[in-house]
Amino acid sequence: MPTSHPSGWAHADGALRGPAWLREPSDPNEIVALLWSSTAEKTDGVLSVGGLSLPDLVEQVGSPAYVLDEVDFRARARAFKDAFVGYDVFYAGKAFLSTTTVRWLDEEGLHLDVCSGGELSVAERAGFPMARVGFHGNNKTEGELVRALELGVGRIIVDSLHEIERLEQLTTELGRTARVMIRVTAGVEAHTHEYIATAHEDQKFGFSITSGDAFAAVRRVHEAPGLELRGLHSHIGSQIFDSSGFEVAARRVLALHHRVRDEIGLDMPEMDLGGGFGIAYTTQDDPRAPHQLAAELSRIVEHECRSLGIAEPRLSIEPGRAIVGPAMCTVYTVGTVKKVALDGGAQRLYVSVDGGMSDNIRTALYDADYSATLANRASSATATLSRVVGKHCEAGDIVVKDEFLPADVAPGDMVAVPGTGAYCRSMASNYNHALRPPVIAVRDGKISVVLRRETEDDLLATDVGA
Repeated sequence: MPTSHPSGWAHADGALRGPAWLREPSDPNEIVALLWSSTAEKTDGVLSVGGLSLPDLVEQVGSPAYVLDEVDFRARARAFKDAFVGYDVFYAGKAFLSTTTVRWLDEEGLHLDVCSGGELSVAERAGFPMARVGFHGNNKTEGELVRALELGVGRIIVDSLHEIERLEQLTTELGRTARVMIRVTAGVEAHTHEYIATAHEDQKFGFSITSGDAFAAVRRVHEAPGLELRGLHSHIGSQIFDSSGFEVAARRVLALHHRVRDEIGLDMPEMDLGGGFGIAYTTQDDPRAPHQLAAELSRIVEHECRSLGIAEPRLSIEPGRAIVGPAMCTVYTVGTVKKVALDGGAQRLYVSVDGGMSDNIRTALYDADYSATLANRASSATATLSRVVGKHCEAGDIVVKDEFLPADVAPGDMVAVPGTGAYCRSMASNYNHALRPPVIAVRDGKISVVLRRETEDDLLATDVGA
């Protein structure tokens, strides 16, 4: 990875060289199936998803657009549910949420995790069964908690003593019972980007097991009238490809579970292992299939419970990215192309598209890697090292840092980026007063609008100046 630079990684030493893992393809017209949704395919260089070519889709809905493969989304949701037998599978709504996808999740029998009043409102509008909703968040407002209690949310994951105090007061005032899980930090840092590793001690989430705060929180909830303690919740990070972090975390969380049983006399019926399962953004990524994850996590919990001499609690997991991430791609239209000289006489092709960091902030925010392909035609040109960049007034406005694209890519061509289902639309912004693209579901050659394209009227609706 390039060394740091005060103006951003794009200016750092080594940034003008492609990464060691990136290999020049023998045919730049082909796609790597692992990176795309299950119905994505190329015919004569034209990329189609769900039986519809992306040029035809763009002709109907414009560019840029997020393209959601309904068959793939449902299949991934179903694969987690079928693999994790005896678990409750909570889809992590923060990855991407809409009333359409919430209804799909309901039809596939999954649970739903939300982390704000806005996300809860989407679940309510979609008619999702509230008993299958979990409510996360480290700073839920009183209004959000009242709404969750009134709607009968299935579980609230508490994250601070102040939240426990609020729930005590609110359940008394409303005459309700809150089913509660306690978010704990197990002191395990997932092998991922620092800003999305969430189980080490120096971070805002949860009660520390090692400091004793978690045990104190358990006792407090257990003694509180109106609160029903269901179990412990642990989440160790995101974009994780192996089970070693889960193994250490489960051992520590189950040890606390055992201590609670012995010292408080409470045998908590549930435990949540969190999510964070990785997907393939590039050829360097090697994600586990749901059945592999299920076998590994179940083995870990079974072994630890047997060692401690305790019954296995009912387990739950929270995949989000692993379901929606590969199910969506983004299609852009090329506006300008320029060649930039690199060290040693090499060149990089800068391909500017009609989107950018407003529809995918992850490259700038997390130094994330993505892939890309020419989507509207075949090319006989040689592959050349390229960088797909956006139209925003920022040097760091980069969508794909390094990719080999045909050397003849030109204005008017279409470029598609796979793996954009998670955190792209959900973190999208109006930077430079850009309009957020639509999310278009595709199935059997037909489209349905999940989220429509924003308009300038939408953009100006909150501007109350004269």
